[in-house]
Amino acid sequence: MIDDLRGLYGVADSGVRPELPLIEKVRALLQGGARVVQLRQKREGAREALAVARLAVPLCHARGARCVVNDRLDVALLAHADGVHLGDSDLPVDRARALAPGLLIGATVRDLAGAQAAGRAGASYVGLGPIFGTRTKRVNVPPRGLEMLAEVVRGAALPVVAIGGIDLARIGDVARAGAAMAAVVSAPFDGGDPAEATRALALAFSRGAAA
Repeated sequence: MIDDLRGLYGVADSGVRPELPLIEKVRALLQGGARVVQLRQKREGAREALAVARLAVPLCHARGARCVVNDRLDVALLAHADGVHLGDSDLPVDRARALAPGLLIGATVRDLAGAQAAGRAGASYVGLGPIFGTRTKRVNVPPRGLEMLAEVVRGAALPVVAIGGIDLARIGDVARAGAAMAAVVSAPFDGGDPAEATRALALAFSRGAAA
């Protein structure tokens, strides 16, 4: 189930460009070639989050992409999403795995020890970050950097998704450090056409991975 976790991991965040409907962000990320789309709805209630997820899941599947729900295992299950991504304060990975044995489960980690622990708990992949400084999300840890990213890639038995401050200028370096995927949150929506920006990011990651 995790062998195809390669390429661009797009995060559709309701807090980024809030005037743009989340489902339009999903469409732009898919049009640009994102292989996984995460739905991040921190401000929305469960009903609203579920309604959006039920629209997003078939859009992702029509493009051959995975749809992952941030934080909310209940929404992921009810919307028939492919997975859930769990952060530092969310449901523990082992409990989520017990409730959803067939689901893709991602876990936010900060270092190699965290990645190895997540693997033992049943995670499908880990999200390591922040790799660079980011304004999208307040995190009480310093940037992890490319050297730590490469260390976690070497030592973890799971695909590593790099996240945090990744833009067009940096995404190639992230790929060359060995990340299976690069998660982008604000970069596709900083200006211009989001689908074109996503396409450029996906291409740059692909070129970096092939270098």
